[in-house]
This record gives sequence, structure tokens and C-alpha cells, in this order.
Amino acid sequence: MSNPEALAEVIRNENSEQNQMVESIHLGHLIILDSSGGQLLTRGDVSTPIFPRSSIKPIQARAMVKLGLDIDPDLLALVCASHSGAIEHLAGVRRVLAQFGLDESALKCSPDLPLGEIERKLWGEKPPSRITMNCSCKHAGMLATCVINGWPTENYLAMDHPLQVAIKKEIESSAGEQSANDSFDGCGAPLFAITISGLAKAIASVLFSTDSPSDSIVRAMTTHPMMVAGGQRLSTRWMKAKPGLIMKEGAEGVHVAGHREHGVVAFKVIDGSLRAHEVIIRRALAHLGITDGPAPATVFGGPAPTVAIRPAF
Repeated sequence: MSNPEALAEVIRNENSEQNQMVESIHLGHLIILDSSGGQLLTRGDVSTPIFPRSSIKPIQARAMVKLGLDIDPDLLALVCASHSGAIEHLAGVRRVLAQFGLDESALKCSPDLPLGEIERKLWGEKPPSRITMNCSCKHAGMLATCVINGWPTENYLAMDHPLQVAIKKEIESSAGEQSANDSFDGCGAPLFAITISGLAKAIASVLFSTDSPSDSIVRAMTTHPMMVAGGQRLSTRWMKAKPGLIMKEGAEGVHVAGHREHGVVAFKVIDGSLRAHEVIIRRALAHLGITDGPAPATVFGGPAPTVAIRPAF
């Protein structure tokens, strides 16, 4: 990836001017759009293509709604989710499937253990399953959309399936650009590369549009933040703390957030880690005037008062 810039730094001896030292740097690409869609701040090269991973789920979900998916708001939030695998998440996936005459056997996502740390411990020694995979309700939504439209469900993840063709069109239209690379996500669903700038525009298209499908996505995510992630996860904590905020993380260091009255943030940490997301998103949202967020979570465990991660922009 060309020309990344520092988004966060790991500091040792932060409170000592003589001994303070930058130990590590998280490089990446970041864009902040104001509430009119104009560029407020960029770092790195926001024209570099990336795979947006799960941060694109609100756009995938909007495509499904446009294709006729009509489910309760809490379930629509779960379609947008990378859920932790809590009891309410698994029950929600089953509700979506059952509403359209399906069961867990229809899911084609990759088997996995629950994403949440507590949920994984509670799962115990049971083997990975498809329903506990964090994208399982996105897949349930895809299957439901196929049933609604009379499309086959057996191959709903094929790149040329009518559902996936429609989702790709929705992503490209929202981003204002063509996919730079077509691939498959870790869950097995098709994945399309767009730029950081395009990702921000896509999220802005959900937030700043007044059409019914966009409004339903925003309303679902903002009223059911626990369904979008879960527990003490970053996205859920922020959405609970700031009414009207939507936030979605993606694998390999991608993150988006936005508020209709403030603007949109999108970034990718190029080392793929999530460690610095807490401080990056807090600083980015502060640029939009959003400072009433949740209390910062501890980034480092154990007695390490001289170690800190701080934003670099």
C-alpha cells in the first residue's frame, strides 16, 4: 500500500520527557468527511484500494432491503453485524432463518467459534459451527433475500448469483467507483475492493440519504447497538454512548463510523491489527466534534502505567 502515514504510536515512559520513546507505530490510511460530504482530513493515500471486509455490511444489508428484505429492526441490525455469538445473537439468526422457512443447514458461511471472548469461553469444547460464525446473520439475510426473490439458495455465495451481482452493484454505486479486485471474504461471501475514500462515500450514502432502505439501516444500528457487535466491543460501546452514531469494524484493520449531524470516518491500519482502533476512532470522531464517547478501554493488560497508545494525527 502506497504512502501510509502514522495513525497511532505506542509510547514507553510517556510521562518522562527524558526517557519517553516511541516503541511502535501503526501506519495506515484515513479520511474524515464532514456532514456535507466534504473532506475534512486525510492521512495516507485515501485513493488506495482496500478490501473493506465487514465494514461494508451496512451497504450489503441495504442492498438486501432494496431487494425486499423486511425484518424486525433488531434482526436487521444483526444482518449488519459481526456479532459476538451471544445467546441473543444466535437466537436472532435462527429467527431470520425460521421466518423464511429455513434452518441452520442452509448457512454456507465458514464454521467458526464465537467471536466474543466471553462467548467463546461459554461455548466451551464444542466444535466451531456456522451459526456462531460472526457473519452468520448476514448470511441468513442473504438466504432470506433469495427466498423472497425466488432465487436458488444452494449457491447464494457464487460471484455470479443474482444476489451477489446486486450487492456488488450497490457497493459500486454507493462508493462511486468500480471494484478494483473481486475476491471472497473469510466468511465465504464475495468481497469487492474499493478505496478508503469510496468506503467513506458509501457509508455517507447510508447516513445522509433519506430513502427508506437507508433510513432502516441507520435506525436498526442506532437502536440496537448490542446486536451490531456485543458486550464490551468498541462499536457497541460507542453507539450506546452516542445516540445516532453508527460504527462498524472490519477484519484486517478496517473501521468506519458516522453520524448524520457530524460526518463520517473511514480508516485502515495497514498491519491489520485492531490494537490502536480505540485511540484512532476517538481522535477521528473528535475532529467531527464528537467527544461524548464511552470511557476508554484498557489497551494494555497488567501493571504498565508507563505504556500508552496515542493518536498520531
